[in-house]
Amino acid sequence: MKTIIVGKNDENQRLDKFLGKLIPDVPMSVLYKSLRKKRVKVNGKRVTDGSLRLCAGDSLDLYLNDELFGEKPTGIYQSLTPDLQVVYEDGHILVMDKPWGMLSQSETEESLEGHMRAYLMNKGEFCPEGELTFLPSLCHRIDRNTDGLVIGAKDAESLRILNEKIKNREIRKFYLCELEDAPRPEQGEIRLWMKKDQRKNKMELTHEGDGDAVFCHTRYRVLKKGKPALVEAELLTGRTHQIRAGFGSLGCPLVGDVKYGAEKNGRRFQHLTAKRLVFSFVSDAGILQYLNGKEIVLPDRKGEKYASMDNGTQ
Repeated sequence: MKTIIVGKNDENQRLDKFLGKLIPDVPMSVLYKSLRKKRVKVNGKRVTDGSLRLCAGDSLDLYLNDELFGEKPTGIYQSLTPDLQVVYEDGHILVMDKPWGMLSQSETEESLEGHMRAYLMNKGEFCPEGELTFLPSLCHRIDRNTDGLVIGAKDAESLRILNEKIKNREIRKFYLCELEDAPRPEQGEIRLWMKKDQRKNKMELTHEGDGDAVFCHTRYRVLKKGKPALVEAELLTGRTHQIRAGFGSLGCPLVGDVKYGAEKNGRRFQHLTAKRLVFSFVSDAGILQYLNGKEIVLPDRKGEKYASMDNGTQ
């Protein structure tokens, strides 16, 4: 018999979903059979209904074979020495500066998410020991070859809220781009239909109704004209390579972005930085309502526009 205390992160979750996360290697049919055979107690009462909603502090007695639980896998984050640039932090979220060349997420290699978990472990805010059904997680990703701001959630409720807000475009994302030339007009919007060429891992121009075509919408303004030019771009949709493909289609590719038309210059990266986030909630954000109207800006890196990227070599 195992006894589990339901934590805050699993509040209001269905009993069957909770058990599925707690013992992920066991088929749900086996768990439902255990419920029918009254092998699960909640607060001392036998329960057969998997749809029961759990509350923080509930005590679950599980009369299941110990072998079903097995050994919990060790995440790569548990062996990392945290190396994290935190731009903003409170009790619910972190905003971090992802360096160029690092994956946002990975189960098998070093990533920003892994460093975030290691950082919270060191602070004592996250303990992977015992029974876990929630891991601190990123709310969105940026490409390996893009650097800058990424939001992480410390608890399940914050992750749920932020995922919803990002989906509904209630968190505005601004990028700093270095282009080979300034687009015309100096302020405008790029509206395109694109679809992914899987062989080239590249977005190609197409038209509405063409198979897997998706609509891409970007707003931009030129900050500095010249060759190169500095441009701020705001994502109005969130598509793969949206900014890179959009400026490439205008004949103003990002510096170093050979895939979308830039000249080869000996660098292995595009100059693209997630520079600014603005929380612009139009609906209630629950425990994160205090963030509404907040702007987070990536600090200058020792006066260099792209200090984290300019060390790349061919």
